[in-house]
Amino acid sequence: MDTDLLLMTTRTVRRRLDLTRPVELSLVKDCLRVALQAPTGGDRQDWRWIVVTDPDLRRRIGEVYRTCFERRYGRLADDPSRDGTAGRLARSAAYLARNLESVPVLVIPCLDLGERKLPPTNQAGVWSSVLPAAWSYMLAARSRGLAVAWTTVHLDAERECADLLGLPPGVHQAALLPTAHSLGDSYRPAQRLPLEECLHLDGWNA
Repeated sequence: MDTDLLLMTTRTVRRRLDLTRPVELSLVKDCLRVALQAPTGGDRQDWRWIVVTDPDLRRRIGEVYRTCFERRYGRLADDPSRDGTAGRLARSAAYLARNLESVPVLVIPCLDLGERKLPPTNQAGVWSSVLPAAWSYMLAARSRGLAVAWTTVHLDAERECADLLGLPPGVHQAALLPTAHSLGDSYRPAQRLPLEECLHLDGWNA
């Protein structure tokens, strides 16, 4: 796939995740091998990847996710009076919340700090060691005909999810990446602000 097209058409996919077709674990591993080539601060490579395929564990994670989603958004997500892009995105997010346990593979990128603590102030240098890798995973998946959603809603109950996954105290979840084969491949670049509206040269007010 053309590189620019890959970058411009890789996005969170919810409704077009194929919930009926299994995803080969070898395919997920191929995507993760690509992801491991992403930048990592100080070459620490302190990312860890939890790949969940067990139906019962997916169900329990799905229950936690739905609870978090309903607490955060309530019935707003399904409000038929919400129209336009906001309404469409809300209904799409609600669809994922209702069907998360049916997504064949859940990938959870984590940061393993061991006995180190998350810094109380600037955490950019810490999380920048795992977030680029998670994005690389999504790009690799897209290039192989898979679809991925990027979500962090479950982190409202991070400790509960960590207990389900058996994570030790020093391991922190960065995201949840539901992964499935894609229903169709007609993805297009999203509507974004014109560059001129978000570009600042040589300072904010320049």
